[in-house]
Amino acid sequence: MNVLEVALFLTAVIGVIALGIWMSRDEDLDGDKGASDYFLAGRGLSWWLVGFSLIAANISTEQFVGMSGSAADWLGMAIASYEWMAAVTLVLVGFWFLPKFLKAGLYTIPEFLQYRFDGVARLAMAIPAIVTLVFVATSSVIFSGAKFVSEYYNTVPVLNNLTAMCWLIAFFAAVYVFIGGLKACAWTDLVWGGALILGGAIVMVLAFEHLANKPAEELIQTKVANSNATVEQLEAAGAWERFMLLNDGVEGEAVVRNGENGSGGKVHMVRPKEDTDLPWTALLIGLWIPNFFYWGLNQYIVQRTLGSKSLAEGQKGIVFAAFLKLLVPFLVVIPGVLAYNLFSGDLFNAQTGNYDYDRAFPVLVRNLVKPYPMISWFVLAALCGAVISSLASMLNSASTLATMDLYAKFTKQEDSAKLVRVGRFFVVLFVILAGLVAPKLDNFSSIFAYIQEFQGFISPGILAVFIFGFFSPRTPRYFGAVGIGLNVVAYGSFKWLIGPWMVARGWWYADQMAFLDRMAICFFIVILAGLLLTVFRPMRTPIEMPVNHQISLESSKGAKFLGGCVILATIALYVVFW
Repeated sequence: MNVLEVALFLTAVIGVIALGIWMSRDEDLDGDKGASDYFLAGRGLSWWLVGFSLIAANISTEQFVGMSGSAADWLGMAIASYEWMAAVTLVLVGFWFLPKFLKAGLYTIPEFLQYRFDGVARLAMAIPAIVTLVFVATSSVIFSGAKFVSEYYNTVPVLNNLTAMCWLIAFFAAVYVFIGGLKACAWTDLVWGGALILGGAIVMVLAFEHLANKPAEELIQTKVANSNATVEQLEAAGAWERFMLLNDGVEGEAVVRNGENGSGGKVHMVRPKEDTDLPWTALLIGLWIPNFFYWGLNQYIVQRTLGSKSLAEGQKGIVFAAFLKLLVPFLVVIPGVLAYNLFSGDLFNAQTGNYDYDRAFPVLVRNLVKPYPMISWFVLAALCGAVISSLASMLNSASTLATMDLYAKFTKQEDSAKLVRVGRFFVVLFVILAGLVAPKLDNFSSIFAYIQEFQGFISPGILAVFIFGFFSPRTPRYFGAVGIGLNVVAYGSFKWLIGPWMVARGWWYADQMAFLDRMAICFFIVILAGLLLTVFRPMRTPIEMPVNHQISLESSKGAKFLGGCVILATIALYVVFW
């Protein structure tokens, strides 16, 4: 272990955490606006803080470990749909969701359901949201971050211990969110967001450089089965052409195929309808559901937009984040595919006899970056900082939900200083709970699949309920709780009963029902229920939502134009990698 590398790495991580705490020093957490300062950064975030904070909060080792691992396996470029479709989703959220949330002056997303539907609906969203943040999102980020560090330092005692790393990462994140709240998170996000993009670019460049120099005889062993590439062609090719020869064939003949890793091409966004994870049918509807839920209704993400100083600033920040999302597949997905081409042997787990594809990005960093300590400390700090940043944001959001949607609702407590103290208590409680769960996630074959599958029980129903909340003022109040509960029952039924029953009788087009298809089915079931209740049991008087007069609600024309440009760029990328 290089002492200089470790020293620079620790200095960077501790220094950025100190920066976040220092930048939040002017918050008056004991005053009348203490809750607003702690949970929403005093509603004073500029667009550049909002944009970088969205990216840093979103991108962590969930992507660098989970998504790159899925890319190294059979999915390849198809997994990039989570990022590129998110760019379009963000633009729509900025001009569709955000105006309604800022107008109502919300602290939390479930609070909207209180105003539009009732307290039961608010709880029906808040409680699962807290459980998801703590036991799924937070624990998985702790786990994937610890997995990265333990894989990187796989020969160093303590650092190669997954459980020890889980608790260390959890501690670092809890410290500064406990002290500074959302404002501390936003300023650290600013640094880590930029560092993360630069660090990912360094890994990608080094990976292509290694690809250009690796013997063709070794590379040919990792080409997909339907590629006609030969050793001679690889020897005469440059880095990008080698990548395409191995994964797309000589003339694009390596089309996508179902089967184990390597059976078909990996440089395509559209996969067969029989695919277990991302069938093309999911691109039509299913994938939009978790995208809209995550970017528009997930407290952990939306909280930084709720802290915008104005609607225009929030929209500009969201569009900036949407542009950055277009870059992510080039920093995460393509390097994941390259990890298999370059270091397939390192991905093999001798203990289990199977490939551990979640090792993909850690293996790349260890093999390509670690030999250069003057670079490796930066990349390692950027990746670990992203983990800590995402974790801190999740803890802040979970404590906000627990404080405002549970504690304040039931106790009627309005004292801001008291609410801040309660929020800090929840930060400590939640990080302990997530730290206990995190090491056990090593039993899952894909951490990314684990996260997405769990969301199926929540996101379709909540998204459907919010659509009625936005556009149907006469839908009865009790539909909020009914729609959320109906989705849980429907998704569980299609996952464990109806889905397998349909597949066994040949009534489904694949040998199993993909979770994104289950999401789409459940979404339409809840929509149908809402339509029926609206038609046969409409409210006599439309709901009137509260209005926050303390924030400018003028939309940004510049952000709208640039948002359109982002959507056109996304379409172009799909055409290129179709």
